[in-house]
Amino acid sequence: MQDRPNISSGASDITLETALEAALSWWDIVGVDTPAISPAKPRRSAAKTPAAKIKPSKTQSITPQNTPTSTDNNERIKAAQSLATSAKDLAALQKIMAAFDAGTLSDNASQLVFSRGTPGSRLMIIGEAPGREEDNAGKPFIGPAGVLLDHMLAAIGLTEADVYITNIVNWRPPGNRKPSPEEIELCRPFFMRHIELAAPDILLLVGGVSMAALTPLTGIMKNRGQWQDISLNSQIIPALPIYHPAFLLRRPELKKEAWRDLLALHARLSGDIAP
Repeated sequence: MQDRPNISSGASDITLETALEAALSWWDIVGVDTPAISPAKPRRSAAKTPAAKIKPSKTQSITPQNTPTSTDNNERIKAAQSLATSAKDLAALQKIMAAFDAGTLSDNASQLVFSRGTPGSRLMIIGEAPGREEDNAGKPFIGPAGVLLDHMLAAIGLTEADVYITNIVNWRPPGNRKPSPEEIELCRPFFMRHIELAAPDILLLVGGVSMAALTPLTGIMKNRGQWQDISLNSQIIPALPIYHPAFLLRRPELKKEAWRDLLALHARLSGDIAP
């Protein structure tokens, strides 16, 4: 195991306790004896007075605000396809995406969250979508889940300098929810071009959303750890789906399965298993 990688900062919400808890959770896997940390007591939230319900009239039409119609989304997808194809390198793709009107996604996000790490790395890590910390800082995987991801990578000898990290969706979905199928399809031209320009040897698909977006599979618990082939033009890129670190923080009993997946990744990167 290498020393602890240089974890990007910039999110004021990441406390020392959060990072330490994530690290200790992972270090259990490699047999490091560490003191237990008692979980912080949850804050009591003030009771909310329920809002009065207003019944719409029978003739009233209720349309969610900032929700594009199917026609709008189809037009945006066509625009995304054309723009993504025109990007000649990663810097051009980032500039194009930063100026792109992604409807509800870009309207509600603070900024585009494009990538972190080293472009041109053999390993490209693709997560789901930015959270609040990532939206504030403009970098993926820097919240508590990102801290754990960095420790997971460090456990097999990788640092941020050895990998290239991005997401399927590069804008924070409203309310921190998972991206919708329509939003993923809107972003598809961008993330497929992103992979093409980054040209990795191996893809690490972090979480069920990224797995489902890039493979025909659904259900991360039954498909994690099983190598998949991603066809990109005339190239086949091996891809490994793994649990999302945020899921492991909620389900620490699954860390042994995650550790086996990381060992399989390490073996492939080391050349012990032919791509």
